Amino acid sequence: MIKKTIINSMSEVSGSIMNTIIGKDTIITGTIDVKGALRVDGTLKGKVICNDCITIGATGLVEADIESSTAIVAGRLVGNILSADKTELQAKCEMEGDIKTKSLVIEQGAVFSGSCNMKEGRSNLGFLPPEEKKLELAAQPEKRKLPF
Repeated sequence: MIKKTIINSMSEVSGSIMNTIIGKDTIITGTIDVKGALRVDGTLKGKVICNDCITIGATGLVEADIESSTAIVAGRLVGNILSADKTELQAKCEMEGDIKTKSLVIEQGAVFSGSCNMKEGRSNLGFLPPEEKKLELAAQPEKRKLPF
């Protein structure tokens, strides 16, 4: 009976069951590696690796770099997101950091301070200011097109 109640009270996100929840009054420091979906309503500092969806609730405060399949931010995040599929910044969220993802949704009212890279094939977030990019491009040898 208890198991049934717990299963029915779990949230479903992105077609998977939310099996790890960090409660509102919980503070965790360190590296967290989660198999399955994760919801953070408390405070988390460090690094998060999640093979499914991470959701930062409206009361959540995360000061960490995040690696996940999908990321949904409704609370406050200070750190970078590396998301394999989708990142969603909901209306009342605040995020300071860089994002690398395939798909980005930013709702009206969300505050985002950082940069976003949506190109595939690059393994690092290597964001450079415009002047440094010009110097880097100038240093590369010129590619010539063949006439055929």
